Amino acid sequence: MSTIDLRLNDNPWLTPSDGTFSLAAMPTRAGATDEKPSKKALRRVVRRISESQRMLYAQNRFAVLLVFQAMDAAGKDSTIRNVLSGVNPAGCQVWSFKRPSSLELDHDFLWRTTLRLPERGRIGVFNRSQYEEVLVVRVHPSILENQQLPVTPDLDTIWDDRLASIAEQEAHLARNGTVILKFFLNVSRDEQKRRFLDRLEQPEKRWKFEPNDVRERQHWGEYMQAYEQAIAATSKPWAPWYCVPADDKGRMRIEVAEIVAQTLASLPLAFPQTGAADQEVHDAMHAQLLAEE
Repeated sequence: MSTIDLRLNDNPWLTPSDGTFSLAAMPTRAGATDEKPSKKALRRVVRRISESQRMLYAQNRFAVLLVFQAMDAAGKDSTIRNVLSGVNPAGCQVWSFKRPSSLELDHDFLWRTTLRLPERGRIGVFNRSQYEEVLVVRVHPSILENQQLPVTPDLDTIWDDRLASIAEQEAHLARNGTVILKFFLNVSRDEQKRRFLDRLEQPEKRWKFEPNDVRERQHWGEYMQAYEQAIAATSKPWAPWYCVPADDKGRMRIEVAEIVAQTLASLPLAFPQTGAADQEVHDAMHAQLLAEE
């Protein structure tokens, strides 16, 4: 089976699929700073997503997987909430992956996310994902000591090996009807600091704050290098990465929603058609219902 080329080549946030991606070349803010993104514009795009999702669900041929990765406070939760606000909850599944459990550590690193892949007809969302194993674990390789690996890992090769495993699984999924879109929400270090301060200074937002998030800022350069290498190795025509500017949350949500809407519109989606035999049954039931008192 072949894969579908999902690249929106006219989209400025599409990352190259030839391994030449440079994160430093990507902006963290899009558009003029005095432009206010319209909530009405977002609602229009969300309606398009909703219309496509109805066909996706009824047709039951494709699955859609949306992967969101970002530094802390980039806006993953709110983006997922806003972009999918018009989707029928029966056809959408959202999973958030945090520290692996003891059960998950008894399996390979792809096991826990594989269990949560969307069924045909549904949209699945990963808020963080298997990519954490080549991001957080790469920045903090001591985590590998708890992963019960059969041999001591070679830090010169393990990340390339894991990226190859991820890419191979995505190719397999794509060949079998899973549409994969991956989003890196590209927030600047200065904007992250502003959002952390906002959480600390506003009592109603303090619940979002995690002290470890500030500690991880000390590894910003290492994370950027890890993201760049992960995106460069796994952005493929059938599983593209989009590096979306995230300093302006409103604009970011519209950009992500537009990518999802355009990709869904490019698929051969349609409501199932009834055959001649089904039509005869439907006609008979229609006549029976009309004849009821």
